[in-house]
Amino acid sequence: MALTAGTKLGPYEILAAAGAGGMGEVYRARDTRLERTVAIKVLPAHLSDQPERRQRFDREARAISSLNHPNICTLYDVGHQEGVDYLVMEYMEGTTLADRLERGPLPPEQVLKYGVEIAEGLERAHRSGVVHRDLKPGNIMLTKTGAKLMDFGLAKSAGAEPASALTVSLTGPGAKPLTAEGTVVGTFQYMAPEQLEGREADARSDLFALGAVLYEMATGQRAFTGKSQASVVAAILASEPQPITAVRPMSPPALDRVVKVCLAKDPEERWQTAHDVKLQLEWIAEGGSQAGVPAPVAARRRHTQVLAWAVAAVCLVAALALGAAWMARAPKPGLPLQAAILPPTDSGFARFYFAVSPDGRRLAFVARNPAGTSDVLWVRPLDSGVAQPLGGTEGAEFPFWSPDSKSIGFFAGEILKRIDAGGGPVITLAEAKVGRGGSWGADGTIVYSPTSVGGLWQVPASGGKATPLTQAKNPGAERSHRWPFFLPDGRHLLFYNSSSGSAAVGEGSGIYLLDRETGVQRLVVHATCQGEYADGYLFFLDQGNLMAQPFDLSSLAVSGNPQVVAEQVQYDSNRWVGAFSLSAAGMLVYQGGGSTTSELVWYSREGKELGRAAGPAEFDIVALSPDATRVATSVGIGGGKQRDIWIYELSRQTSTRLTFESAQADNPIWSRDGARIAYSDTPGRGGLFVKASSGLGDSQMITHGGDFTANDWSGDGSQLLYMNFSSSGPHLWVHQFTPEAKDYQLLPANYPTGEGQFSPDGRWLAYTSGETGRQEVYAVPYPGLSGKWQVSTEGGSQPRWRRDGKELYYIGPDSRLMAVAVDTAGGTFKAGLPTVLFQTQITAPAFAFHQYDVTADGKRFLINTRRAQGASALTVYSNWEAALKK
Repeated sequence: MALTAGTKLGPYEILAAAGAGGMGEVYRARDTRLERTVAIKVLPAHLSDQPERRQRFDREARAISSLNHPNICTLYDVGHQEGVDYLVMEYMEGTTLADRLERGPLPPEQVLKYGVEIAEGLERAHRSGVVHRDLKPGNIMLTKTGAKLMDFGLAKSAGAEPASALTVSLTGPGAKPLTAEGTVVGTFQYMAPEQLEGREADARSDLFALGAVLYEMATGQRAFTGKSQASVVAAILASEPQPITAVRPMSPPALDRVVKVCLAKDPEERWQTAHDVKLQLEWIAEGGSQAGVPAPVAARRRHTQVLAWAVAAVCLVAALALGAAWMARAPKPGLPLQAAILPPTDSGFARFYFAVSPDGRRLAFVARNPAGTSDVLWVRPLDSGVAQPLGGTEGAEFPFWSPDSKSIGFFAGEILKRIDAGGGPVITLAEAKVGRGGSWGADGTIVYSPTSVGGLWQVPASGGKATPLTQAKNPGAERSHRWPFFLPDGRHLLFYNSSSGSAAVGEGSGIYLLDRETGVQRLVVHATCQGEYADGYLFFLDQGNLMAQPFDLSSLAVSGNPQVVAEQVQYDSNRWVGAFSLSAAGMLVYQGGGSTTSELVWYSREGKELGRAAGPAEFDIVALSPDATRVATSVGIGGGKQRDIWIYELSRQTSTRLTFESAQADNPIWSRDGARIAYSDTPGRGGLFVKASSGLGDSQMITHGGDFTANDWSGDGSQLLYMNFSSSGPHLWVHQFTPEAKDYQLLPANYPTGEGQFSPDGRWLAYTSGETGRQEVYAVPYPGLSGKWQVSTEGGSQPRWRRDGKELYYIGPDSRLMAVAVDTAGGTFKAGLPTVLFQTQITAPAFAFHQYDVTADGKRFLINTRRAQGASALTVYSNWEAALKK
């Protein structure tokens, strides 16, 4: 039975649950004698009478008590009370490596840093005669002070029982490894061959597991995988994992060798001590492996090789450029070939902002200008290593080419523009508040998406009047048309329709076909991003993989099954865009690295960055607790395919996962007392849920059967305001927490309303409405709703109140944070003129359900911030068709 807050175990008072596993539960507790926070691991009473469980629990206590090292969890005490055995350990603030890996691979510098620390912890354990035998990401905690080893429940000392006495992991593909009763000790995805065969495990078995952990940190994938447990075991016994540099080309090449030796099948062929591995990793971290040539460990020899490394590095860059040039000219058919393209010196590629020309010979991309002051458009021939910046293109986004490969369209400063690929004057074409892709037809028409909500527009490439092409008629099922792509006939084009206001993919979301002559639209395939066509295939992303599915230009339909062309392609779940581009000639360029991320960043009223609160991760909604000590947010995995609610404690920079059983848990909203959190889960279970913010207890479904988004709680907690997405669009509804009460719609149904926020005193309601054809912020009395005042003047979304009710904030045009003074004295409402506080880099500015929050005094803002991070390389892929036909 789980322990509740306030329970006493000796001098220790339970505060909250911290986690659970096969061997029991872990709790955060307070040592009442020393006034410090500790972690208590409890062996439940129903397991205490099982000799093997009790033996394993006692073994962990003995193993940890003999170890004292900064990279090993410290044991403080052992106790027994009323049939409950428990260990009292150091409380570590951080996250497990397993949880961190859910967001993708680690940067190379972190792989090396944590790898050294893990090796140091193992070295200390091995020198004390302790073999861990269950090293895995779930047993490694990442803290402020570094990596720490945990869970020595399977550890053994010299002379302990044979390795065939206890447990084996039983998990399916893609699941987190756990331990359960069986015949072999350990978690089999990380077990050495000798452990799987029931032979004695020694320190070198831990080094095999360390190699598997290093591989997973570097690639985001397990070293050994399979469709069944038997196939995984067979892979460990007989197969070799794909080289790290083949999965992550920018990883240090020498790391491949270190991991390969760790994963040798024969223990005699592995590194013989953890100290050896530590020295290798330290040497790589110091820069000795930049060219990937095998090198000695001894530091005294490193200085004599600096010149050799420099020459090798130059050769590597030259080889990449020559490879790309050869691919640009390579005839078809041929072997599939991939090569990396590096960004300009002292710069990085802006994510998603690149396009390969239709003839497959040039690449347009966005990167820092030579002065390093702003992002500009560059053009680089693929048969040359020299790129040219284009003047006048500051702030460029989402470039696209003309059919003759001579001109480039792009978005900048809320305008659709064009420029010759060789440089020259920039021509203004049309207004585009939030550009979301364009495509240039052979007839000289550019089709583009000018906003993040609404339909497609068209404009002559030579200049002229812009006119609407499609309409997103139903905000519930057609929220946004974006990412147009002309098919070869010029009459038809593909576009992406997003039918959900969050990262979740609505029922109607996908790649659509538009007939420009008839206006007829139809779904081609459900997807989470744009579609592009080349050489008989439709390309799109699925769970971070770039897929190619046969597409017939005569029937304009897909057939057969999609095949994976590239893995771990970047994806932005807030903008529904994947990082890939195809030429008419079939050249493919993509950015690796998985989903795009953001950070939760503090800002002053003047826009000064005050520090990062959390991230990077796939954050979405931001909600500060009433006391501003915690923030609830939804965090996506795999490009938003799954989302869960997490709570971050800001002062200690720790995080706790609140939801576990959801499909798309999103939009967390705190109750005014901070005790409960309401959230939506769509499409998944489809409803609104409430759960204690402490994490104790199960979630309670309060309404279901639709697409709902929680907005705000009433002050007394008796009502929950939410958005109901129906066939007529989003509308504000109210749920009352009484058994006999029924949910009801709050405002008229003849126009979309949403993003509702109760004033601090509960007498006013701020919300957004599209009744004028543009989304604006309004305020009405509550609950009377008699009268209405417009707060924003040039468009607005995501209203938030200051705690004293005297100021309203919202996101205005161009993602600017706006403030409006409010006077509600005497029961009237007076709004001042909106003022700009500062320009944000908010991830989703329009109708995105609060990507920011504000402290009670209105002096600090926590914003889900999209970082303008650059990617280190782009991948050029030629003759990919040959790989699909194998």
